[in-house]
Amino acid sequence: DVQLVESGGGSVQAGESLRLSCAGTGISLRSAFCVGWFRQTPGQEREGVASIRPAGATTAYASSVKGRFTVARDNARNTLYLQLNSLKTEDTARYYCATYGDSWSEYKYWGQGTQVTVS
Repeated sequence: DVQLVESGGGSVQAGESLRLSCAGTGISLRSAFCVGWFRQTPGQEREGVASIRPAGATTAYASSVKGRFTVARDNARNTLYLQLNSLKTEDTARYYCATYGDSWSEYKYWGQGTQVTVS
């Protein structure tokens, strides 16, 4: 079975940092067309936070987090990371990792999410 398991969330004060991890099982994050992080709060649409895209091996970030968050992938551990620095209260959300898997057109597999609360 394919599983993505996020960890590292928690409650912190504004200005502090967190490091989120997404461990993949039954699927290669290295081979996926795209891998990324999303976040969602109640009553709002899910938004993309950061991703690693295939063409040019580029990374992309939402404007609201650019310069503060960093996405990275450890191929040996089959794990995706998201470093969250200088956290703001508006960063409060449930964070999900996702991967295209073998799809060429969409994020097919999703984790259960990990909560980040900034006060």
